[in-house]
Amino acid sequence: MTDNFSFSRLRRLRNNGVIRGYVSENSLDIKKFVYPLFIRFGVDVKEPISSMPGCFNISLDHLKREVEYIVSLGITGVLLFGIPEMKDAVGSDCYSDDGIIQEAIKVIKDTAPDLYVITDICLCEYTDHGHCGIVENGVINNDETIKLLGESALTHVQAGADMVAPSAMMDGQVKAIRSLLDAGSFTHIPIMGYSAKYSSAFYGPFREAADSTPSFGDRKAYQMDPSNRRMALEEVESDIKEGADIVMVKPALSYLDVIHEVRQKYNKPLAAYNVSGEYSLIKAAAEKGWVDEKSATLEVLTSISRAGADMIISYHAKDVAQWLA
Repeated sequence: MTDNFSFSRLRRLRNNGVIRGYVSENSLDIKKFVYPLFIRFGVDVKEPISSMPGCFNISLDHLKREVEYIVSLGITGVLLFGIPEMKDAVGSDCYSDDGIIQEAIKVIKDTAPDLYVITDICLCEYTDHGHCGIVENGVINNDETIKLLGESALTHVQAGADMVAPSAMMDGQVKAIRSLLDAGSFTHIPIMGYSAKYSSAFYGPFREAADSTPSFGDRKAYQMDPSNRRMALEEVESDIKEGADIVMVKPALSYLDVIHEVRQKYNKPLAAYNVSGEYSLIKAAAEKGWVDEKSATLEVLTSISRAGADMIISYHAKDVAQWLA
């Protein structure tokens, strides 16, 4: 019987959990995860996001308790998104000294000084038209927008942010931010570029959470075409040349090939954003009993790590922290 087999019997290394652990090529570590938070003005607001079960829009008075819980789980970093009281054509709250994110940073640092705070730098949550930049005659003015992105990043860092993450997909946004931070004596603050951010159908739940659906058109003129891989490498290289310390691929699950190729080509730390739609698909299927939530979630996140991501931004992070504990 044995003559029918090769000398290699790979099942020997799968016989039990101990040996599988020894030969595992990838393992998830909660210290590699960043948890996104949605924060809004108001009092006693903890509003469930209907399309993202387990996620909430919270007000500043709830933020302290949320941060304490996040830290207790062993999560070491958060990514902040803000929903302002008032929106306008130029997203003023994003770069206001007393904007929602600036105030949230102060609460977080007062509560948990060591929690690493990353802030999303984009105008879409703050503009009344929902686009990521200044609109002139129905078109995004790239060069005027990056000036405001730079101002936003500067005010976030002045409020205490540890890292800024420009996501507007404007040409030159990393360079504009790096220049302002350096001029303001913040040369030590890193930038994580949303380098290859695709125009994706998987952002739908996020747009509900952040109230950021465009009032006209779409974002295909500045976010990437899902069919393009080589252009993603150009975007990553551009961000690196402009001074990005970490590069990102977003979304993660439909772009594992891009994550892998970026990992192979560049030595920069690589983040992947496991976005809202990816999260909600698993939550919805688990609620129906169609998949086991824990197994499916860990399998997806492991695939992102296996593709080459060094850090993962995910709404699953709180669940993962408990599963890995």
